[in-house]
Amino acid sequence: MFRPKVPTMPQPTGLTTPPAVVEPTTITSHAPAPASTAATPAPNRPAVQLTPGTVLALVGGGTAVVLVVGAVLVSMLLAVALTATSVAVCALTVRSCIARR
Repeated sequence: MFRPKVPTMPQPTGLTTPPAVVEPTTITSHAPAPASTAATPAPNRPAVQLTPGTVLALVGGGTAVVLVVGAVLVSMLLAVALTATSVAVCALTVRSCIARR
């Protein structure tokens, strides 16, 4: 029931045909297409325009990210501090119990 079943590769049967012979072909080159000479003028304005609303949204989003990351880091620090305190209390309790014997 729990024995592994190893698959077996079936052997080819019958006659096999030899691989086809590939003939080399000649490469013909074509003349390249002429490049267009008409270039569009570059715009004088910057690619990103910051409006007062966009700046306000960026500042608000950055503030929210900083607050969330700060809250996560503070909660992790608090968890470590609580764990260390409870381990210290347990160590003192065990030491006190051993000292009484």
